[in-house]
Amino acid sequence: MAIFKSGNPTLGSNRFEATLAGDRSTVMTERGTLNKFFFLFFMVMASAVFTWGAFYQGVNVMAWMMGAAIGGLILALVISFKPNLAPYLAPPYGLLQGVFVGGISAYFNYSFAETAPGIVMQAVALTFGTVIAMYALYRTGVIKATQRFKSVMFVAIAGIGIFYLIAMVCRMFGIDIAFLHEGSLLGIGFSLVVVVVAALSLILDFDMIENGVAMGAPKYMEWYGAFGLLVTIVWLYIEILKLLSKISSRD
Repeated sequence: MAIFKSGNPTLGSNRFEATLAGDRSTVMTERGTLNKFFFLFFMVMASAVFTWGAFYQGVNVMAWMMGAAIGGLILALVISFKPNLAPYLAPPYGLLQGVFVGGISAYFNYSFAETAPGIVMQAVALTFGTVIAMYALYRTGVIKATQRFKSVMFVAIAGIGIFYLIAMVCRMFGIDIAFLHEGSLLGIGFSLVVVVVAALSLILDFDMIENGVAMGAPKYMEWYGAFGLLVTIVWLYIEILKLLSKISSRD
């Protein structure tokens, strides 16, 4: 169905539609999805606080971050292709995401302690504010997940993902794309565009979860929906953190 096209690769229409032929005795609800999202968010916060504390105790958490990033990617891919495993894999995914988020937050907080004190708390506040604003805009119908909107967002997200992949490959060969890390006007502009795309992706996630509920998706899809929403919010937070760091480097 056309309404199920989403820019979030973890919340594609075929994921929901493929589950409809299963057991319908228990179905997906918005409240259930929200409860599971908060559980996953708690997992993220718990491991993030642990990693943050380890960093400030002198532990080199870079290896932890790399391991968490790789492990999280593997789990995300498995969940994306096997949504029925989301109840079992989403919680450890949340823990791994927390390790990565806690580590990168600690590095940014330490690096910008003098030029931008409180940069992490600013990023957290802006992330929560953006999520609330996007939810309000979606609920009030100010921004609607029309087919054209979904198509444009899909292209934008795919383009950003491909660009980041190219940048990563280039860096492996010693070629660095400067504006991805520096506070030039181009760099700030690029980060601002990515933040906007990440924020608008929340509209797609809200719409996808609502439609999954309307179609009577199985109960385990609550975990899948919560997982997909967590992916977008973590992406948004990291991009906001990078944007703030670029802006502060120009001061």
